[in-house]
This record gives sequence, C-alpha cells and structure tokens, in this order.
Amino acid sequence: MKKKTILSVLSVVAATAIAQPAFSEAIWTSLVDGSEVNFNIYASKELVYLNGGPGKGAGTNAKGLDDGIYVFMVTDPSGKTLLSTDPAGCRQVKVVGGVFAGVVATGGCVQHATGSTPGGSVPVQLFPYDDTPNNGGEYKAWLTPIDNYGCADLSIVDCDQNTHGFVPSDSKTDNFKVGPRAPHEIDTRFYDENGAIMDGLRITWTDTLGARNKKYSYWAPEVQVNHEAHVEAPELGIHQIEIVDQLGCSVQEVYVAGVKTRQNGPQTISVRVTQPFIKKQNTTFVDVHCTR
Repeated sequence: MKKKTILSVLSVVAATAIAQPAFSEAIWTSLVDGSEVNFNIYASKELVYLNGGPGKGAGTNAKGLDDGIYVFMVTDPSGKTLLSTDPAGCRQVKVVGGVFAGVVATGGCVQHATGSTPGGSVPVQLFPYDDTPNNGGEYKAWLTPIDNYGCADLSIVDCDQNTHGFVPSDSKTDNFKVGPRAPHEIDTRFYDENGAIMDGLRITWTDTLGARNKKYSYWAPEVQVNHEAHVEAPELGIHQIEIVDQLGCSVQEVYVAGVKTRQNGPQTISVRVTQPFIKKQNTTFVDVHCTR
C-alpha cells in the first residue's frame, strides 16, 4: 500500500514481551462471499461478515482455528460498549476442519445470515448491532471459545458491562469501519537477503485490550494489499506487533517507519495510535529483513 507514513499519528515505543494466544490462527471481516474490501471500510453495517480459519495469505502452513463452538460480538473500538443487540446464544458459530462451518442458534433466535466462499468456509453476518459511538465509524469484532465465554446464561444480551463475557486474552479481534472516513494501518513487509519482498510470512497483532490475531503478508492488488501483513483501523492506544523466526525468514533487522529498532532478531514492537480519526489514508510500515 503506497501511502504516506505519519509519525505524529503512529509512534514507536519500546519492545516488550506478550502472552501466547488462547487458540490458533485468525479471524477477519469480509463481504458475504468472503471477498475483501479496501482497508476494511464497509458501506453499511449489514455488509460486514465474520470469517475464521487459516489467516489470509497463510498458505499451507496454517492449520486454521481449533474446532468447536465460539461466541462473537461487536463493540466500539475500546471494547467498552457492547453494540450487538441479540442474545449471546444467537451469536454462536461452529468451526469444523479449522474454518467457520455455520451458525449455532439457541432459544428461538433470529438466525444470523451466512454466506459461502470458494474455500468452503461459511462467513457469518455480524448484524444486528448498534451504531458505534466512535467518531471515525470504527468497530471491533470479537471471537471467543464458548468454554471461555464468561456468561453462563446465553439467553441474555450482556451479563457483564465491563467485559460482556469476553476475556481479551481468550479472544481474537479484528477492526473494521463503516462509512467514508479513512483508517490508519500498521503494515508489515518481509524482505529476503537480496531485498526481494516475500509473501506468506506472519505477524501476531495484539490490540490495546490484549486480544491477539494473526496476520500474513500477501498480494491482493484489487484491495491495495501489496505484499503486507496489514492491521486495519487500529484503535487509540498501544498496539503490539510480534515478529518471530519462521519458515523462510530468520529475522535480522527490523525497521519501524524507517527507523531501525535497537535489537536484531525476533522481537515485539509497540506502536501507539494517537489520533481518533483522519481525513486521508495513513500507514506506518514495519519492515523486516530476513535470511532464509
């Protein structure tokens, strides 16, 4: 994504260690057929579907989500305001073979709409949910295993106004926007020893609340993804990008917004988002130089 890097919007802070994720692989938002939209910006709330499985661009090395039943919700970016309006029992999805396989509705729910993808996964519509109080039109989608969901009664919408039943360390999140405002991005690019950019390499993003999600570098020019592992619409606060040695990349130097970090090798860098919304698309690039 060829966009200007704005250090006043996203500034680098010290590297730090973070906890391991509660369950494997990734979630992301899409249209009903699984296709992406530019920068996770949707024209209406009804268009947004949730997907799960091997991360976008993961290739054959990612196994997908752990099989089982999960609960999802939509909140404002801070996670403080629950926006989903139906009972938790209506917001369940099953994972079979590492991918979304359909909804599980209990207690006379109006079932969430589903779609289909060429890969066989079943996207689940996030609607119904209320408008976000966020001025930039930003939302956060959550997924947590049913065994880790903190509310015993699935027939109610919200049993805990602080967490809404979702413990961040047991959950995955992905951010999206509805409306015309452009989002921030944190994009990670991987280079081999000859300077060639590489796809299929992963980062782990931890949001400001401690929920984690995997992202992979890949090429999708139709949605302006140019060999990047991209984090769309990160909310205000400190986000962490974990970079590890992996097949095809022994991590050497890491640069954030063109500035080399203090250490070489695998590391976690932290990026602070300091503006609530912007008029133009802005990106902070994390550039990882590897040897094979």
